[in-house]
Amino acid sequence: MSSVTVRVDESTKKAASAIAEDFGFDLSTITRAFYKQIVRERRIPLTLSYPEPNAESEESIREADAIIATGGTGRFNNAEEMFADLGI
Repeated sequence: MSSVTVRVDESTKKAASAIAEDFGFDLSTITRAFYKQIVRERRIPLTLSYPEPNAESEESIREADAIIATGGTGRFNNAEEMFADLGI
């Protein structure tokens, strides 16, 4: 076995650790899995781009921003209206 030391700021480590723990892993396990994936795929499996929301998500974000800005409760006044809009 070999050891690897990684330097990262504390807030990044805490955030990454919290995500790993949500999946039931620790950072060492995640790091080993990442190394194995590099070897298996013979590439660095990273996507270095900002995710772009689709049109439906962008519209939902605009709607949520408008609701927040006006202090409103949304486009439905009650659950029955929401279910009716969904056709349920």
